[in-house]
Amino acid sequence: MGRLKLQSGIKSIEEEPEDCESTSSNKAALACMINSEVGAVLAVMRRNVRWGGRYMSGDDHLEHSLIQSLKALRKQIFSWQHQWHSINPAVYLQPFLDVIRSDETGAPITGVALSSVYKIVTLDVLCLNTVNVEDAMHLVVDAVTSCRFEVTDPASEELVLMKILQVLLACMKSKVSVMLSNQHVCTIVNTCYRIVHQAATKSELLQRIARHTMHELVRCIFSHLPDVGNTEHALVNRGSSVKLEGSGQDNEYNFGNKQLENGNGASEYDGQPSSVSFASNSSTGLVGSMLDENTVGAGNGKEATPYDLHLMTEPYGVPCMVEIFHFLCSLLNVVEHMGMGSRSNTMAFDEDLPLFALGLINSAIELGGLSIRRHPRLLSLIQDELFRNLMQFGLSTSPLILSMVCSIVLNLYQHLRTELKLQLEAFFSCVILRLAQSKYGASYQQQEVAMEALVDFCRQKTFMVEMYANLDCDITCSNVFEDLANLLSKSAFPVNCPLSAMHILALDGLIAVIQGMAERIGNGSLGSEQSPVNLEEYTPFWMVKCDNYSDPSVWVPFVCRRKYIKRRLMIGADHFNRDPKKGLEFLQVTHLLPDKLDPQSVACFFRYTAGLDKNLVGDFLGNHDEFCVQVLHEFAGTFDFQDMNLDTALRLFLETFRLPGESQKIQRVLEAFSERYYEQSPQILANKDAALLLSYSLIMLNTDQHNVQVKKKMTEEDFIRNNRHINGGSDLPRDFLSELYHSICKNEIRTTPEQGAGFPEMTPSRWIDLMHKSKKTAPFIVADSRAFLDHDMFAIMSGPTIAAISVVFDHAEHEEVYQTCIDGFLAVAKISACHHLEDVLDDLVVSLCKFTTLLNPSPGEESVQAFGDDTKARMATVTVFTIANRYGDYIRTGWRNILDCILRLHKLGLLPARVASDAADDSELSADPGQGKPITNSLSSAHMPSIGTPRRSSGLMGRFSQLLSLDTEEPRSQPTEQQLAAHQRTLQTIQKCHIDSIFTESKFLQSDSLLQLARALIWAAGRPQKGNSSPEDEDTAVSAWSC
Repeated sequence: MGRLKLQSGIKSIEEEPEDCESTSSNKAALACMINSEVGAVLAVMRRNVRWGGRYMSGDDHLEHSLIQSLKALRKQIFSWQHQWHSINPAVYLQPFLDVIRSDETGAPITGVALSSVYKIVTLDVLCLNTVNVEDAMHLVVDAVTSCRFEVTDPASEELVLMKILQVLLACMKSKVSVMLSNQHVCTIVNTCYRIVHQAATKSELLQRIARHTMHELVRCIFSHLPDVGNTEHALVNRGSSVKLEGSGQDNEYNFGNKQLENGNGASEYDGQPSSVSFASNSSTGLVGSMLDENTVGAGNGKEATPYDLHLMTEPYGVPCMVEIFHFLCSLLNVVEHMGMGSRSNTMAFDEDLPLFALGLINSAIELGGLSIRRHPRLLSLIQDELFRNLMQFGLSTSPLILSMVCSIVLNLYQHLRTELKLQLEAFFSCVILRLAQSKYGASYQQQEVAMEALVDFCRQKTFMVEMYANLDCDITCSNVFEDLANLLSKSAFPVNCPLSAMHILALDGLIAVIQGMAERIGNGSLGSEQSPVNLEEYTPFWMVKCDNYSDPSVWVPFVCRRKYIKRRLMIGADHFNRDPKKGLEFLQVTHLLPDKLDPQSVACFFRYTAGLDKNLVGDFLGNHDEFCVQVLHEFAGTFDFQDMNLDTALRLFLETFRLPGESQKIQRVLEAFSERYYEQSPQILANKDAALLLSYSLIMLNTDQHNVQVKKKMTEEDFIRNNRHINGGSDLPRDFLSELYHSICKNEIRTTPEQGAGFPEMTPSRWIDLMHKSKKTAPFIVADSRAFLDHDMFAIMSGPTIAAISVVFDHAEHEEVYQTCIDGFLAVAKISACHHLEDVLDDLVVSLCKFTTLLNPSPGEESVQAFGDDTKARMATVTVFTIANRYGDYIRTGWRNILDCILRLHKLGLLPARVASDAADDSELSADPGQGKPITNSLSSAHMPSIGTPRRSSGLMGRFSQLLSLDTEEPRSQPTEQQLAAHQRTLQTIQKCHIDSIFTESKFLQSDSLLQLARALIWAAGRPQKGNSSPEDEDTAVSAWSC
């Protein structure tokens, strides 16, 4: 029933009763403690003239009931014979609670009484075995949240408020807190927030304590969510927890039975600023406001249904968590509704309130985690109201708010991504991709925060794979993976500017994605093994389904097929934009449309294909041809207008194409729309003709209100008068028409939508459409650590990635940036080799060889000196030969560049003859039949050259050196210390390259790579007499050498 599971707690107490027994056995100590608290309260009361006079009065005046109850408790406290857990706690709590409730007591007296209650709650006097402990806890919460006292000075007032927070938090952290009802937990949070709101006009200390207490309450409450059972059978639709009344600058917020006016954080004093009241009852605050009409929602006209009251009186669980979470979400709505009016209350405006609310929401999600998906109402709040607000605040100019929004979305991705497929797509398309690029008007701070958030997502190993599988391979979704990969690549490019932190940040994200792919290589199931997709016959592309989204052997071919279809559709869209007839013919040839066109297939092509020219689509749909009219009605049938307002439905419909200018075409389009709308959402419309007339009227109103050439604008009365008797001869309700009028006036219906996909702004109508689509979208595919789709993903991003890393490497000046780039190069090489992308590996080798500086023509001594002093060149050289040793099987044309580097090293005297000699020895030693050349995975596995006596070599490198007459060294002058140090660094670099292994292990190369290496050798040897050899001579030489 959505409550906490007490069974385990009760059992633990039964098994270990000594806790409660040991406490109750020390009766005298507890009695002394309570007696001292009574004495403390009485002592403070005596200091007050009013209470002191009554206490000292004669027979004519009886003592006040508060003093009498305290004295009575003092008389009884030492005479109790029973164990403490068998005594009703109300007996020794009630006198203190009466003082707290009394509006006659001053702040010092109330403060001492609160301290006494705090001590009783925190000293574990109460336990689950205590008699009537549930009623006692309810009494404490009711009294503290109804606290009344006279204000004598601001300091004492703040002290009492702090103690109220202290007691409420202690109640929630107590081991008997599980006995509190949903209603009381809501009241606690409600009272705490009222103090937070009031603290905006008080001291900084009170503000911080109040907010900290609010955070602790939320964490304490939502940490119990994993212990709550499934509540689906016991819950109804979402209830309201906060009522927002009024508009503009006159907003008032109801929290409990007191009102805090906007800009006035003072307490309610009944006309005189002399007392503070936190009175609350069972029909106020978070609980009671459920009974009011919900006015804070998604704007879709739905009314909320409250919980049954009996659920709110049960031990707390999901019902109160739903109300509290909804309350936190509605704080964001409060900011939205308040607009930019009076700024007298900083808590209510700028970034303070949303940051506070977002921080609380983040804590709730962190602690609720995966458990949230088991509770439909909590999940629904996150899917709709929370994410809608995150989309809004994600575009905030405040970096703090944007950072918090991104943190929440990352938490939601970790815990609930399977339930938030389209919401995540919208967030990346409408927030991250917009803010991370300066061309959309974002500030540098916004760009940096958005990029940091994106990099955090990229560091999640399966993030990009899941974006590709779920969104890029879905014809109804945008290519989020591709867009994000392109964004990272472009953002890493320093264009006409020095390398900045933003470039390095984007590089980190790009390399995180690449390294994730490289790590998955050893886990099997490489995507290159997938058979190519080929559509042999026509199948309705919008109806392609997957039988099992959890079995990779089923969903991997499915998403590959779907991606193939999506690519073909985009090609078809490009053809269609140039010539509609040829575009449809292309799709017929590729079996995406039937040989004989039917209206449904063409309509679905228009509806689900991105990049279509919306002018051409509008002309086609508005055409009077019978086939076009049928397509139009099928096109309208693809929309889901269930429970939508008419203006929202019309906005969504007209976003997908440009409404034609001719009146007859407009009529045909609106007839199809009206028929579909009336079929799904009749609401108060009598027939489809009423929907048609009202739609026409909305188009006319839209033109009237938003066309600058219209000087005299239509008034609300004019609009209502124009729509009389259109609803089957009767009038539509005035409120209904008034709402439509103001909606159109406030937000224009764009009849000329933007061309292309772009990164659109999330409007209310688009959000409603997204929520409709989310109910029908395909299930979210959760990727594992296997490389099912990496081949296709890497093929998309390899080119821009190599270019981006190379540009950063070229512009970088710090060694840590060099190393980051090198790590990226090695990861790219590993992926290219293991997915058999030889062209990509060759491009990488060519790019790296340029950074070695070995191919630059310069005098020998200068080259050696420069090479030894150039850290970047030396790191690039080691990387080139590391790749050649590890992944030589997959290098093709890159061998020529590698040989050029080797020859240059030899000419510079950096490749001694003994290397070739040792290489020959190593090749003889490694001729053992059991040895092969697998793809090595670490540099440490390459052979280190051994030290031996130089001799004339008959090995490959020796013969090659003799052939080119490279065994002679030019005499050198006496080197300087700097030259010696540079030469030493150079020799160390060459040693790390293990160049000899390339040739000693060459016999183990795969045939294609070996052939390319041999051709590169012959090409290098024949360069001086270029053109003298024939292809036949080359093939003969290759065959002889291979043997």
